[in-house]
Amino acid sequence: MINAVLLYRLAHWLYVHKVPFIPKIVKLIIFLCYNCSLPYECTIGRNSFLGYGGIGVVIHKNAVIGDNVIIGPNVTIGGRSNRANVPIIGNNVYISTGAKILGDITIGDRVIIGANAVVISSVPSDSVVAGVPARIIKQGADVYSLCNLEHE
Repeated sequence: MINAVLLYRLAHWLYVHKVPFIPKIVKLIIFLCYNCSLPYECTIGRNSFLGYGGIGVVIHKNAVIGDNVIIGPNVTIGGRSNRANVPIIGNNVYISTGAKILGDITIGDRVIIGANAVVISSVPSDSVVAGVPARIIKQGADVYSLCNLEHE
């Protein structure tokens, strides 16, 4: 089945190659099929995946998402009021269902973000964060074994 990320990649390719209007149609199809706001202007790295097709995911158009990122349903990656910048997410990150990543922050590589966490400050690499607001609950975590992922 077609995933929202596959449609995003088509729209992003068209956008980068300056094809007019069609990226907007693809963005609308993504919204109608998956109830997902996945703008073609954002950057999503290779092998990144939206769980359950991306249902309920909202990503800001200026967000940068690294390679091998797994994003659960109902996740929001966006800005905060009166602040210009949005999150930058590293590689090999697992973002659990319902998490909110907000503001001018950086999420390091190999990070796990717990379900329904609200992340409003930067997170160093090899960490597990959870809570509202999110705080580090474990450092030096092995995201591959904790999330049953394969190494690159």
